[in-house]
Amino acid sequence: MAAQRRIAHITRFVAAGALSAALLIGGGLATAATSAAAATPTPSASKSAAGEITLKATPTEVKAGEKVTFTGRTKGLPIGTKVVLQHKNGSKWTTLHANTLIKQGSSFSFDNTFKNKGKEELRVTAGDSTSPSVTVTVR
Repeated sequence: MAAQRRIAHITRFVAAGALSAALLIGGGLATAATSAAAATPTPSASKSAAGEITLKATPTEVKAGEKVTFTGRTKGLPIGTKVVLQHKNGSKWTTLHANTLIKQGSSFSFDNTFKNKGKEELRVTAGDSTSPSVTVTVR
């Protein structure tokens, strides 16, 4: 009788050990697979991580020195994030001295004037997010 209990106890112990080992190995593989999937960026994941910004300039044609109002909305960016206006200077984007903060409702609005005549290609940035560009013609 004691021998049978000892055999039953050893059998349970071995079975529990085998089950634990199987769970550890399987869990390690699942963790490795999850880590590999998380390390591979997807277009939607990188887009949502950075956030989205829209931009509109009004009017799009002005005389030098006249005011242009820039408005837009954001998605995925916190209220209070700084939005900065940039213009294309050759092949590089240069930051201008026009900025504001994202307001309640995820919107922003600010004014700027341009002294130099010509076409200005403009965009706004906030953190790692950038809007599509808009063009303002200065006459």
